[in-house]
Amino acid sequence: MGEEELLRSRAVGAVRTAVLARHPDVEVHELAAMGLPVGQLADVLAPSLFGGHRLVVVTGVQEAASALAASLTSYAKDPDPELTLVLVHNGGKRNEALVKTFTSAGAAVDECPKVSSVGDRIAFVRNEVRTFGGRITPDAVTALVDAIGADLRSLSAAVSQLLSDFGGTIDADDVARFHRGQAEVTGFTVAERVLTGDRAGSIEMLRWALERGVAHVLIADAIADGVRTAARVASLSSTNPGELARTLKMPPWKVKKAQAQARGWSIEGLQLALGVAADLNADVKGAAASADYALERAIRRIVTIRAETGRGRPARTGR
Repeated sequence: MGEEELLRSRAVGAVRTAVLARHPDVEVHELAAMGLPVGQLADVLAPSLFGGHRLVVVTGVQEAASALAASLTSYAKDPDPELTLVLVHNGGKRNEALVKTFTSAGAAVDECPKVSSVGDRIAFVRNEVRTFGGRITPDAVTALVDAIGADLRSLSAAVSQLLSDFGGTIDADDVARFHRGQAEVTGFTVAERVLTGDRAGSIEMLRWALERGVAHVLIADAIADGVRTAARVASLSSTNPGELARTLKMPPWKVKKAQAQARGWSIEGLQLALGVAADLNADVKGAAASADYALERAIRRIVTIRAETGRGRPARTGR
């Protein structure tokens, strides 16, 4: 239970691994609570005719309709010993009573709170490095958090890449070389070319980045961050960088950069591009058969959206 998607995913993965270790032939069902028919849930939770253990994961239970929540509550009173049930709640007050019912029935709760403070992100990075069996100096931790930002998946991917590139110990110079040579000059350069409508340039930068071994998730995150920031800036009437920086709680340099990137975009186009970026996020995390192809396809789609919906004269996008 909690807002942090990466921690929720890992919690479910840990249960899945534990169940598979004890029951290699386990039958696995993963269901989304939103719109889930009560009958379908009842079928999955009903005792199996063929025996064997079952793992049932119900995601997004905060969105469960009242009838579905009632069905789950009823199940908690008499659970099947040959079934492992995992409920994933994304935080907040909705269907909080359902969680309390399962807790009272003896269910274990894995808290996955939002990692929002810099101190918590620093602690997360240190723990990731230990998990991978490496070491990181204090100044390197701070530099990495400053460079990558708040997204835990990006931080985890960066730690993995750094340990792979520079060995078991990471120092501040390693982070600087990584960020300068991969995050800034590749991921963020790709995003800048995409936002300015440079089709040929963005594809060239993408291929260069992939050749250098930059993690797919870092490139996708840079594109998503660029589109999201441009949309936030473009949605406000003010053009004063200082005023926008205070309103959006962003550094002035980032506001100015976003203002330049938002030129030539319409609000409609940015909204469409946000949808493409969201799909890309899922694709590079396993939804697509080829993350390389997913990145190139998303870049072409975003550049096309800018050309077709942008304000004023479309940018030269190349072929």
